[in-house]
Amino acid sequence: MDNVFFFDFNLFDLFALSLSLFLLSIFGIINGRRSIISTLIAIELMLLAANLNFIIFSVYLDDLTGQVIALFILTVAAAESAIGLAILVAYYRLKGTVDLDSLQYLKG
Repeated sequence: MDNVFFFDFNLFDLFALSLSLFLLSIFGIINGRRSIISTLIAIELMLLAANLNFIIFSVYLDDLTGQVIALFILTVAAAESAIGLAILVAYYRLKGTVDLDSLQYLKG
């Protein structure tokens, strides 16, 4: 048994999954423009789709570089979401809402 995974996916199926995650995140950013939380979740989903591409290429080319880059991207994404949620909590305490339409008051 040469395949250690239970599922047998080809390269096209994995890229189709990554593309569908990326398009779903773009749809989430466009459609969920009123809520900051849904926008942050859509951005995180976009980063995960990019990570999936790096991991697919890394496994396909039998190179560890893509997996290391994906680990760095996950680290930056975790920091980005933590800072974004901290700003969101501070803004909610100040204004009482997290609606994107009310963010026009942040302009300088």
